[in-house]
Amino acid sequence: MTRPDGVPSFLPRLPRRRPDSHKGDFGRALLIGGSQGMAGAIALTGMAAARSGAGLVKLATSAACQATVASFEPSLMTVSLPADAHGKIAGSAWSQLSEMAREATVVACGPGLGRSHELVELVGWLYKSLTQPLVVDADALNALAQQPDILAKPGGPRIFTPHPGEFGRLIGQDSISANQREKLARRFAEQTGGVVVLKGHHTVVTDGRSLSLNSTGNPGMATGGTGDVLTGIITALVGQHLSPLDAARLGVYVHGLAGDLAAAELGEVSMIASDLIKHLPRAWQQVGEGPEA
Repeated sequence: MTRPDGVPSFLPRLPRRRPDSHKGDFGRALLIGGSQGMAGAIALTGMAAARSGAGLVKLATSAACQATVASFEPSLMTVSLPADAHGKIAGSAWSQLSEMAREATVVACGPGLGRSHELVELVGWLYKSLTQPLVVDADALNALAQQPDILAKPGGPRIFTPHPGEFGRLIGQDSISANQREKLARRFAEQTGGVVVLKGHHTVVTDGRSLSLNSTGNPGMATGGTGDVLTGIITALVGQHLSPLDAARLGVYVHGLAGDLAAAELGEVSMIASDLIKHLPRAWQQVGEGPEA
């Protein structure tokens, strides 16, 4: 069933903000990623989190690109992490990240991260150690795929946001047919105790028990960076006290709705990821808020 405005009536909604609210009420998001040449990915994630209601957004990124990341949006905080010789976050960053994570409500890792042996170990440590909800995307998923023995040992709630190629690597399967998506996503969620967001046409969202297919989105979103935007949206929603499953379901819907609004104005061919961020305010207005908290 749908509401008069076309939004599904069963979709989770954020509670209405109290008049005496302060930024601490809406989550402290720590986003880990970015490397030399891929500064834009973590910046898109941060801007999407800010546009989706996060109270405070901190981007922890490589020293090689921190100044570039900081230049995208002045409302975002940035922290410079040690960089390796290739401009990626070095393994020695774990001590800084451990300290920052203690203050975070929710953590996300992966956009623009890049790949290295040190990052495989760093992502594995985050996955096993953090007790906060962790959204895992992009090269953080590829890092986990190299250590499948830890997938069933998360330190806390986990949300995986793979595209089909990343998901195939996670489950050790070269290709995934359209009729396997729901079954395999549900199985992986059961095995890990996490929430799977298997991206694509009618994105699959499942915690292993319930499963839903998203109804928004269009082919114009098949362009670099849109997945980074989704990670930021979901992270912000977890920080605002939605459960991982509800944050994933609502985040995927709003992400696709922003894409549909952008396509209606710009056309599908010319869309880029930042267009989704520009249309997030209208998407959130259309979805609306729920009862007062």
